[in-house]
Amino acid sequence: MKFHTITLNINGNNRVVTVRSADTLLYALRGKLGLTGSKPGCLNGDCGACTVNLDGWPMKSCLMLAVEAIGKKVTTIEGLQNAPIQQAFVENFAFQCGYCTPGFIMNCHSLIEQHPDADDEKIKEWLESNICRCTGYAEIERAVKSVLKKNRVP
Repeated sequence: MKFHTITLNINGNNRVVTVRSADTLLYALRGKLGLTGSKPGCLNGDCGACTVNLDGWPMKSCLMLAVEAIGKKVTTIEGLQNAPIQQAFVENFAFQCGYCTPGFIMNCHSLIEQHPDADDEKIKEWLESNICRCTGYAEIERAVKSVLKKNRVP
């Protein structure tokens, strides 16, 4: 078995971790670095519970090898310090059990950053990449819209 000692930029800090060639970023984050906010769900890219931000874009960490993150900026839910979307999820009751919430928040944060003028269609398109079994998506959409509305300059 081949092991690699790599340096990853996680939440603005360089972290050294030893991984196998086949270890996913999700495994490295949770099993090696103790960052358990990204959740293992389907482990095949369908549910989005493991979503992190990679250079500002959402990435399902179960689909990416840890070694592929070398030289990239990885932000996990633990590194998202008081982002407006976090408070919006609370204010809009956008979660129930909470298992999928970190992935949704990371996806929504990227949406807001990448598409500050997102319309209803764009929001729905982005939310399709994550699955929640406990609640409807109306509350999550409201949370995103509330942040977009606050960010718009009249």
